[in-house]
Amino acid sequence: MLKKIVECVPNFSEGYDMGVIKQITDAIESVEGIKILDVDPGEATNRTVVTFVGEVNAVVEAAYLGVVKAAELIDMRKHHGEHPRMGATDVCPLIPISGITMEETAEYARALAKRIALEGGVPTYCYEGAAIIPERKKLAVCRKGEYEGLKARFGTSEMPDFGGEVWTDRAEGSGCTAVGARDFLIAINYNLNTTSTRRANAIAYDVRERGRAMREGGSPVGKIMKDEAGKEMRIAGSLKGCAAIGWFIKEYGIAQVSMNITSVAVTPLHVAFEEVVAKSAARGIRVTGAEVIGLMPKSTLTEAGKYFLRKQNRSVGISESELIKIAVKSMGLDDLKPFDVNSKVIEYMLEDKAEEKLVDMTCTGFAEETASESPAPGGGSIAAYMGALGAALGIMVANLSSHKAGWDARWEEFSNVAEKGQSVMSELLYLVDEDTRSFNLIMDCFGMPKKTDEEKAARAAAIQDATLYATQIPFRVMQASMSVFDIVELMAKEGNPNSVTDAGVGALAARSAVLGAWLNVRINAAGIKDKSRVEAILADAANMAKQAQVRETAIIEIVSSKID
Repeated sequence: MLKKIVECVPNFSEGYDMGVIKQITDAIESVEGIKILDVDPGEATNRTVVTFVGEVNAVVEAAYLGVVKAAELIDMRKHHGEHPRMGATDVCPLIPISGITMEETAEYARALAKRIALEGGVPTYCYEGAAIIPERKKLAVCRKGEYEGLKARFGTSEMPDFGGEVWTDRAEGSGCTAVGARDFLIAINYNLNTTSTRRANAIAYDVRERGRAMREGGSPVGKIMKDEAGKEMRIAGSLKGCAAIGWFIKEYGIAQVSMNITSVAVTPLHVAFEEVVAKSAARGIRVTGAEVIGLMPKSTLTEAGKYFLRKQNRSVGISESELIKIAVKSMGLDDLKPFDVNSKVIEYMLEDKAEEKLVDMTCTGFAEETASESPAPGGGSIAAYMGALGAALGIMVANLSSHKAGWDARWEEFSNVAEKGQSVMSELLYLVDEDTRSFNLIMDCFGMPKKTDEEKAARAAAIQDATLYATQIPFRVMQASMSVFDIVELMAKEGNPNSVTDAGVGALAARSAVLGAWLNVRINAAGIKDKSRVEAILADAANMAKQAQVRETAIIEIVSSKID
């Protein structure tokens, strides 16, 4: 199951006193699962930008605590700085990273804004993707008049979305906060085989959304043209949601096009890269690679990898690590220095490196761990792994078929199968460890205190909930493993005939996975006192167990007919 990962980038109106900032970041980090990626103070702006990530519920809680702590420590009546601002926490945007849509993120942002106002006492506006009033999508509309102009807006049509009815002492001291939902911003520099800043700027003007000023006669030095209202006329660039400029980097001895992609949903990284390559080539210049500044979501690279594979008529149903490798090499992200995914990809930075996963073990290590005296991992994890191996065999046949000589016209057909298989395999690999974790949850519940009647009741309820979860996990293994049959059956019928037996073994593995998980569903469900909680699960699981045997038999017959 994908975790819902979001980033939060609150801007606090304090850039001098790092003791104050430390108290705010301590409040943020007090929430389990939060990782602060950057703390960037600015004295001229008297403002500090903090960047942190985590699962969405943890991020929302951390953001709330950070805003409330800032309201306690920062007095806006004494604040001065170069940057526009209206509160102790000026803005607090949530940014979807993985496993969550912009629409969902916006809902969390609105809920956060409401809580900040009602519980924390800090009035809030909702902006960008979280805007309740369409005009307030633009932050400038929310921040009109800054802190000094806030009081006059309270109780009027311009008041904050939450907590704006009455001007309070808290508002007097901490001002307002704008809570938003926006896309992830990617900063990337394109390396050029030229030292000319002017040429780099010309390419930047070609691609950036703002484009360039329209000049008389089309001459780069002609007089700037204006419309009837006296407004400067412009020629739009080719990339929406992108800002860019050209410069010379002495350190590298080359010119670059420096770009901010403000909406990867509108202009994905690989699209921007290809466009800069095309516009550069039109001016006789070559892009030799690119330099990513800061972090990026994993999906940015995996989608780029798929794009470049499709250009080659190659299957995209390969591992995540291989997709990222293709993306890095295709865009030359390692042109100037090594590209370390563990320090560049947000999801990898969030991984707990100290946690040893079963799926990360060697085959020997996994087998030996299973054979130890510990009751977990056991049959449930093994069932999930068998299902994953079945999916892997189906993927292998699809990928072999996608580039079989003479079958070039069918590459996409097999690529789609392999891509689906990767999704199924990922789910089953996740369930390998989750089955063991669900067992450990039950054991933890048995260790809960049971001295008082209240403690006994809480312990009993926790055991029942954990046991239900431990029943649901092998049920999910059954569901995912049933999907393996669809893949291996199609590959047995349509795939590379030289690999038909691999599809057959995949069917055998899927059957074992379903029946093995079925045993775990039954034994865990037996521990549920309220049978109505597992009635539907048991009925569906029993049906899948029967269907698994039928499907395996049918696939083996197909395989046998092709090899006998």
